[in-house]
Amino acid sequence: MKLELIDVKKRYGDVVALKGFNYSFEKGIYAILGANGAGKSTLFNLLTDNLERDEGKILLDDVEILSLKEKYRATIGYMPQQQGFYEKMTAISYLEYVAYLKGMKRSMAKKEIEENLKKVNLWEDRFKRTGAFSGGMRQRLLVCATLLSNPSVLILDEPSAGLDPKERVVLRRYIGELSKDKIILIATHIVSDIETIADKVLIMKKGELLANDSPAGFLEKLGKKNLEEVYMHYCGDDEEV
Repeated sequence: MKLELIDVKKRYGDVVALKGFNYSFEKGIYAILGANGAGKSTLFNLLTDNLERDEGKILLDDVEILSLKEKYRATIGYMPQQQGFYEKMTAISYLEYVAYLKGMKRSMAKKEIEENLKKVNLWEDRFKRTGAFSGGMRQRLLVCATLLSNPSVLILDEPSAGLDPKERVVLRRYIGELSKDKIILIATHIVSDIETIADKVLIMKKGELLANDSPAGFLEKLGKKNLEEVYMHYCGDDEEV
């Protein structure tokens, strides 16, 4: 599977949010790093077909995604940075609702919901209302919802936000396991979360793809000790990671 962007551009009025983005994603984990305003959210919204591009092409296996329509959307699992909950719904009711919206058969939904809740350690809390969940529990529930229907492409915006160190390790390992047969894009402010699992790191700045390489490739090329130092090399003058 290949997801390719060719000279993709997006403006908001006079602001250029994405300046001719070119990249080809295949199976594996891709970390997207950049300060707020670098273009990460715009990129994700374009890839999830939630935003209309101004120019360029986005192709899935050499076919324009606009022509694939619902077939393309079915291949995407998107976890936004912030998402509301019906706080009176239980965790399992919420996932059943998401499965219904995705058009899943009830038997398959039941099986996947149980498997995913167990993997993120929420099975024992499945009948609790989401309003009583901590921030970390909500993040794990969102991961479960994103994985329903087994999408081929996962787009995760700050997936470890609100997780404690142990939960972050569990999530990191789980994402690593999923990457064997999926394209996974992760935007994060916690660089250490992706250093050991990312196959490629893309650094964005002011709407442009500034640099890309494997973590090891960056360290060797720049003579740095870790990805945080790599990030600061390229974007140290930005206010936020």
